[in-house]
Amino acid sequence: MPRTAQKVDDLADEGEHMTDALVAVLDVAEEEGTVTWSDVSDELTTGEWGRLIEKGLLVDAGGEGFVVNDPDAVREALGEADPTSDSDQDTSWTTYDKMAGLTVLGIFVGYWLPSARAVIAGTVDIVFGPIEAFLPFYLVILVLALLTGLFSSIIQDNLMNMEVMGDYKEKSEELKERRKRAKERGDDEELERIQEEQMEMMSENLGMFKAQIRPMVWIMLLTIPVFLWMYWVVRDLGVTASSTVIVMPFVGEISDWQAGLVGPMEAWLVWYFICSLAFTQIMRKSLNVQTSPS
Repeated sequence: MPRTAQKVDDLADEGEHMTDALVAVLDVAEEEGTVTWSDVSDELTTGEWGRLIEKGLLVDAGGEGFVVNDPDAVREALGEADPTSDSDQDTSWTTYDKMAGLTVLGIFVGYWLPSARAVIAGTVDIVFGPIEAFLPFYLVILVLALLTGLFSSIIQDNLMNMEVMGDYKEKSEELKERRKRAKERGDDEELERIQEEQMEMMSENLGMFKAQIRPMVWIMLLTIPVFLWMYWVVRDLGVTASSTVIVMPFVGEISDWQAGLVGPMEAWLVWYFICSLAFTQIMRKSLNVQTSPS
């Protein structure tokens, strides 16, 4: 039943014309025992007929026509099928998501306005200041990389809907395969139908983009203030590495956190990225976090 319901839901996502086509063949199959193309040619296009066969909802009855695979499950799924699907709900932003996005945009101002940077960093310093006073700065950066890596992994694990993204990817690849086969057999009617479905998927494409951006907004809500605080400590407070020598991979000893190491990227930023990449990978493996559809 779950497999059949998923197939019916996929057809519903393609448009009401596909569920109407399924209802038409189901009615004939239940009345006659089997259904052939000639029985429903007035109500279906060849593309719709072929699509039902491709999805495995119509199966060959041994040369005597076709039967609907698991008709009871199809009837039940048709009663629940919603052409709008649940994908819009799964990829839509809540009021809290939008508030977080606006907050992130506001915090960005801190990068360019020293007064705003001082206010934001000063507030964050209430939490991280005691740590910075107790530990060498390179260890402070390491601790912050650990915290942001853990936070990012948890957010991605909870907010990224891999099932919805996987369904979208599968549907896109399926349309490509159908288009290729339709071109090979010269089925202009099917090609036109596929083009219409691809146009409808453009709105889903926007939904996938929103779904991918959503966790990034919440991640930036923490990481941007952390970056601002480190920038403030290094640039405005003048913290150096001279008190504790640190040796970076491929670079050697560092005595100035403002030294440019990779183009314009300063030493503190490079060290943070090294630590963050390492800890984030460890966290994702430990929590089994997926960041792309399988």
